[in-house]
Amino acid sequence: MFGFKTKISTYQQLGEQEMEKTNGKEAFALTTVETGIENPGLELTEEGISPERSKRTEERGHSLRGGLEPPTQLRRTLQPFTRARSFCKTHAGLFKKILLSLLCLAYTAYFLAACILDFHRALALFVLTCLVLLVLVHRFLKRLFGEKLTRCLKPLENSSLKFWMKWVLAGVSLIGLILWLALDTAQRPEQLISFAGICMFIIILFACSKHHSAVSWRAVLWGLGLQFVFGILVIRTDPGFNAFQWLGEQVQIFLSYTVAGSSFVFGDVLVKDVFAFQALPIILFFGCVMSILYYLGLVQWVVQKIAWFLQITMGTTATETLAVAGNIFVGMTEAPLLIRPYLADMTLSEIHAVMTGGFATISGTVLGAFISFGIDASSLISASVMAAPSALALSKLVYPEVEESKFKNKEGVKLPRGKEKNVLEAASNGATDAVGLATNVAANLIAFLAVLAFINAALSWLGEMVDIQGLTFQVICSYVLRPMVFMMGVEWADCPMVAEMVGIKFFTNEFVAYQQLSQYKNKRLSGVEEWIEGKKQWISVRAEIITTFSLCGFANLSSIGITLGGLTSMVPHRKSDLSKVVVSALFTGACVSLISACVAGILYVPRGAETDCVSFLNTSFTNRTYETYVCCRELFQSTSLNGTYNPPSFSGPWEDKEFSPIALYNCCHLYTSAVCV
Repeated sequence: MFGFKTKISTYQQLGEQEMEKTNGKEAFALTTVETGIENPGLELTEEGISPERSKRTEERGHSLRGGLEPPTQLRRTLQPFTRARSFCKTHAGLFKKILLSLLCLAYTAYFLAACILDFHRALALFVLTCLVLLVLVHRFLKRLFGEKLTRCLKPLENSSLKFWMKWVLAGVSLIGLILWLALDTAQRPEQLISFAGICMFIIILFACSKHHSAVSWRAVLWGLGLQFVFGILVIRTDPGFNAFQWLGEQVQIFLSYTVAGSSFVFGDVLVKDVFAFQALPIILFFGCVMSILYYLGLVQWVVQKIAWFLQITMGTTATETLAVAGNIFVGMTEAPLLIRPYLADMTLSEIHAVMTGGFATISGTVLGAFISFGIDASSLISASVMAAPSALALSKLVYPEVEESKFKNKEGVKLPRGKEKNVLEAASNGATDAVGLATNVAANLIAFLAVLAFINAALSWLGEMVDIQGLTFQVICSYVLRPMVFMMGVEWADCPMVAEMVGIKFFTNEFVAYQQLSQYKNKRLSGVEEWIEGKKQWISVRAEIITTFSLCGFANLSSIGITLGGLTSMVPHRKSDLSKVVVSALFTGACVSLISACVAGILYVPRGAETDCVSFLNTSFTNRTYETYVCCRELFQSTSLNGTYNPPSFSGPWEDKEFSPIALYNCCHLYTSAVCV
């Protein structure tokens, strides 16, 4: 009897232990379901228990616990949730495809509706959609036919075939360039001056080359050729010109949203009237947007594609090409961060190329500030993009590669995504980081304008000692740099003013130079007379475009310290190497901007229909505009006086027009001319 009781108590203890284990598992499962935390180990444990064993355990627990059923009921209650979760995990791929298909169908319906209702209004949506589809098609084709295409191109690796293809391509390009220059410059011979300017700068850079015999002419010619072809696409062809014109307008519209934030913080009056509250908030907004795009990986993707194209065409290494391509979007200190792990092992030629790319381009945030000045957005964007291949080409001309690079055979350098955890953190960090840039811009403008005023006052005082009136820094630059500016294709009458701005950009700051250019542009657009008391008030549209290209870059003396400080902090042990090549890189970067200006001088032609002055002057006009000035000048030239008391006579399109005397009267109220006396 005692033994029988002992067995019963033993079985009861075992039943209680089994019950505690079961309660523990069920309680843990309940906690997991309530909190939404997945536990794969638990699922495996539950699946590993066979139905028979589970049933025996429940029956044994039920008989030994005397009818305690709440844990069993709870488990039965949770079984549908477990099964549903398991079903969702098993078919997650199918659900994802269904959801993606529904979203694509919804977007397709929305896209078609927008295009059908008003295609012009939906043009931006159409362009973005086409870009996304192009990327998707490229990935699809690369996945399907990438290996086949690689095998098809293997015969081209034959050295003799590559040799003949290279010389045939070079000959065709040379003949095409000669024919194009002969035909295109027949009506505009001033374009040949800009071509001579390109040749002059290349000869000067080659004379300053570190190793003349080691120059990679493939990189030089390919880089300059890509710059020229891109210039033709943007400046000459209607699709390219319209595309970049539209892109510039969209950028201006996008930047105008800054007013919503700056007006709330500073008020409408300050935002409309004060420069600091107009331009500097744009830097904060653009910095925030660029940080978001970098976090999403879009900037890295675009930079890698550009770098890949430049690398396979020019034969440059992956690291230097990636840094120069990154300079299109980020500044001279941010672009080297893309290749920071590789800086320690890069050759001097590669470091020279990285520095030259920083000096020759502008960053995206500064681009927004220049656009806020009133500078043509499409010219700024195209100038910054054109500078990338030219910077690599001229860098390899001045400092060719004579060492063995460790990155020559790399397929590419992978760029990591942003370290931020979400989009909000990326936006906040971008705006916060841009505060330093905005402060730096404001400080530079205040300091350099003040220093320039002091230098001008000192030069004027020194000039008066020897009876030289009006001697300033700008006047000195206008005389020293006038021949170089003339070789860029600027008319001789505009050369002094353009030379002033080029000198200010190099010796002072590009912000001050662009601000001066915006003042000249505003005077022209407001209809101010071109000459007042023998002093030119503004420059022509052609000179404005050439000047915009020539000023697009960070190549000024103050940037030497910025570049050295940024790169030295990344690779302190290479400080002597960085100091050795920085001056040469600055000079090369400045020449990149000047050659871009020469390309603009070759390719620029007046666009759009000229103003119909007869119809324009037939209307009542009281305000001064550029069109008013042009038409009144034409009317003055077509007017001749017939004595003191006889009415003037008109020739050309104004002959026998009844409104001609009235138009002449209105023009004389706005502008001065000999026929108005």
